[in-house]
Amino acid sequence: MLLTQTDRKRYSDFVASGDHAGFLQMWEWGELKARTGWEPLRVAVERDGRFAATAQVLKRSVPGLGKSLFYSPGGPLLAPDTDRAVFTELIDELDALAATHGAMALKIDPAVLAGDEQYASMLSEAGFRPAEIAEEGFGGTQPRYVMQVDIRPTEDELLAGFKPKWRYNVGLAERKGVRVSTATSPEDVVAFYDVLTETAQRDGFKVRALSYFRDIYELFIAPGHGALFLAHVEDELVAGAITLACGPRAWYVYGASSNAHRNKMPNHLMQWEMMRWAKARGCETYDMRGVARVDDTDNPLQGLNRFKEGFGAQYVEYIGEWDRIYSPGWYRLFHAAEPAVRRLRLLIAGLKRRTRR
Repeated sequence: MLLTQTDRKRYSDFVASGDHAGFLQMWEWGELKARTGWEPLRVAVERDGRFAATAQVLKRSVPGLGKSLFYSPGGPLLAPDTDRAVFTELIDELDALAATHGAMALKIDPAVLAGDEQYASMLSEAGFRPAEIAEEGFGGTQPRYVMQVDIRPTEDELLAGFKPKWRYNVGLAERKGVRVSTATSPEDVVAFYDVLTETAQRDGFKVRALSYFRDIYELFIAPGHGALFLAHVEDELVAGAITLACGPRAWYVYGASSNAHRNKMPNHLMQWEMMRWAKARGCETYDMRGVARVDDTDNPLQGLNRFKEGFGAQYVEYIGEWDRIYSPGWYRLFHAAEPAVRRLRLLIAGLKRRTRR
């Protein structure tokens, strides 16, 4: 069934329950993406008056074609011990929705561990195929390769699980006067964004507009679904990070650090404080998100692996992206043209930002 606003609480409770909890399937994530040109659509399958499976799909219209693309980030979500009949019913719902909206394809990347042959078999039988993904990066639209920390042990036990140098750096940051706090005002987003753009210029990556992070504050942080962490040396902001939480899990989503005071190790202390925050709210897993594939030893992202391993994080690989193609011809045509379309979209967005200045 297609969900409406009246189903929001039931849906949110299901998304936050159990090991399948994921911020990318939160109702709020759909609202966030709606402000960047996507249309969120949510479907569910019930058993005995309860949700047994859900999927939040983001629809992106393709201009001039009367077609669209469907993407379910981190979805679909299935209740524990869900049988294939429930999964089949959910896919039937998605197929009907895709037909209504002229979808060329549906992409999914469920938070299912690599090596789950039963789940992979279920996807294959339903007509999904592994997506073609470039080898560089984190393995997909959302990170396929991540590092996670089990934060159920005591704080003393967690610290003992850090590598000695990392544990030393946490203490060093405290001794050198680094203070970590959480944002209390939307204006803190502006200060964080300044450091984020500095980080992007130094490390050579693109960042979204300031409005995107203001929206994250409004939709997630202000209502208590996350926190914006700020690390200061005296009155100078030297690092910041956004952590989101859903059910028993928390995720380190965005991070930034200035060029100043890096020898005081503010990022080590900030990571520790984010773990403490997640633990205090009852989370059991702290997900540090994307890293390089563990056996891709020549990947320049391996530095992230080493940094995150220092906090006692364990490497986790997911099953990856799978596509269900509804219109092969149209999809191949769009797939070939999409890089140019993306560049044009980024150019237009950049011109709009400069016009607003």
